[in-house]
Amino acid sequence: MEFRSPAAAAATNARVCDYLTQNLTDSAKGRAVFESLVADLGNAVDSYPDWHPIMTLPLRSDDKVEYSLSQIDAYEGEDHTRLFVRGFVTCPYSSATADNLVAQVNTIPGLEAYRLDSPLYSDQAYPVVVQAVNVELEADGTIRSRDALAWSVEHIVKYARDAQVAETWWNMRASLLGEPNGSRSSLLVNQFTGGHMRKILEAMNNSGMFGPIKESSLEMLSEKKRKTISETLIRAALNAWNEKDAKFVFELRGEQCKAEINDTWKDGVELHIRVMIGDFDLYTSGFYYKKGDRVETVNPKGKKALAEKFI
Repeated sequence: MEFRSPAAAAATNARVCDYLTQNLTDSAKGRAVFESLVADLGNAVDSYPDWHPIMTLPLRSDDKVEYSLSQIDAYEGEDHTRLFVRGFVTCPYSSATADNLVAQVNTIPGLEAYRLDSPLYSDQAYPVVVQAVNVELEADGTIRSRDALAWSVEHIVKYARDAQVAETWWNMRASLLGEPNGSRSSLLVNQFTGGHMRKILEAMNNSGMFGPIKESSLEMLSEKKRKTISETLIRAALNAWNEKDAKFVFELRGEQCKAEINDTWKDGVELHIRVMIGDFDLYTSGFYYKKGDRVETVNPKGKKALAEKFI
């Protein structure tokens, strides 16, 4: 489905607002506080791109990267946290913890923290707002293009010397755009910025500076096609199975496939099936239920050209 920013923003804001206000005695006042946060910090989001200043500024090290706020020492004590484009609000249950968090964050250039006077999440919580002061927003509520591009390039290039493989745009999309996202935009990065991020990444990959290109994500294919690929491989494995060997090899459309089938509960009701081609050149798994001849699959991973042979 096409990513539509207004709809995604409305849904994410509504969900986060409910989370932060539904347990309050005065939920209406909490909703007003939430609206003021959206006005100051931008829309609520599910995750940050790896290059976002909220993620990079506290680390103070060019060779370190963390993927969640809970892993970052500067944010010790964060609890019941929700994210926004420019920063986040967190709701610890201790006033001392909240004060310590504010004091720690305010020692970091580029970040600012302060206590809120009104509760969020719980009447017994002490909410703290942390924001990246250098994050400026475009008219559409996303991060200013020139800043997002510069921060993302700095982050990507930092790992060039030690890289073993080049990650494709589809592998890296969530870590470059944040979530929720579409094929080249998110609530943090608009289509203009995301399109240039993709072009820059692909130019770097094609230069060879990261090593050979590694394909993994197949999200460039539609959900229907990904499901077809997985179901084709899983049903082919079932047809080739002698019902005795847990691991075996079969051939399909000119490719040698390695399969593993296990009876989950040892009663024939549910079979867990894995199929792999090459050294994870293509991989999928799922479950087969004899009753109703039903297959449940997960998204396949691997190389696009190989995967398309099984559509």
